[in-house]
Amino acid sequence: MNSFGVLFRISIFGESHGPAIGVIIDGCPPGIAIREEDFISDLERRQGGAVGTTKRHETDLPEILSGLNNGFTSGSPITILTRNKDKISSDYNEFINIPRPGHADFTSKTKYFGFSDLRGSGHFSGRITWGIVAAGVIAKKICIGSTVTANLISAGGSTDLQKAIDDAVALHDSIGGIIECRILNPPKGVGEPFFNSIESVISHLVFSIPAIKGIEFGSGFASAAMQGSVHNDPFIDRNGKTSTNNAGGINGGVSNGNEIVFRVAVKPTSSTGVEQTTFNFESGRMDTLKVSGRHDTCIALRMPVIVEAAAAISLADLMLVDTGIFGIRK
Repeated sequence: MNSFGVLFRISIFGESHGPAIGVIIDGCPPGIAIREEDFISDLERRQGGAVGTTKRHETDLPEILSGLNNGFTSGSPITILTRNKDKISSDYNEFINIPRPGHADFTSKTKYFGFSDLRGSGHFSGRITWGIVAAGVIAKKICIGSTVTANLISAGGSTDLQKAIDDAVALHDSIGGIIECRILNPPKGVGEPFFNSIESVISHLVFSIPAIKGIEFGSGFASAAMQGSVHNDPFIDRNGKTSTNNAGGINGGVSNGNEIVFRVAVKPTSSTGVEQTTFNFESGRMDTLKVSGRHDTCIALRMPVIVEAAAAISLADLMLVDTGIFGIRK
């Protein structure tokens, strides 16, 4: 579905080439100062235009339609949207009969009996993450004292990001990447075992971001090859600080106060300029497809701020579950 959260609940809406996209946020505590300018920095980080990203240019300016009173959250649902203006829908006509391998063209057409909007990938487009980033800006204000940051640490299997991007651009192909997210000074005791552990909640929202294929916390998959005596994080003071952080700041699904660390794997963009052989559903024969139009060489370049938002939204919701909608600001 298109909603996430228990108390801090977000619902995203819109299509890539529709009139507008946005988010409705319900359960936000009252009294938080919000201005439209607060969203600009994070929304600009999500935009394309740089080498290796889409040339589609949208202003992405936020319009706040409800939920504010005299510059402060009122406690009622917050509706934020942005208008879509830079649309070239004809770029997607070919995909009706020859769906892109790896993309949602085929599955969306199947699930919705041909009624889904395929323009710009419709509601399956990465553009819809605009609403997640917007909600993340407010969530960060709820996570008082904690700092959420994410960075692209490798692309195309290399830590030399620029070379990896340049090589992929030259080949007219796409590449993926690894994003690392860190939550500094998280509150202790946040998380609800079993099914709403911190890992479960963050992973749920992170996997809702298009192109995410994997996630690991702390030492992650490397822990499978470690001994328990090495993987364990000894405590070194009364505050619960540990000498190592293989657990990624989480024990038993609950935050222990140390830095929360996780990494996500982003697959290569499905829309690649390399010619591929795939099935033509109109002719009933194999055909060639070479995707043109404005697509990201490496979508992971624009995803750190989205992953940040997902982490902040998850943490904000879990904090509200612990303290209640009115207690969070006391």
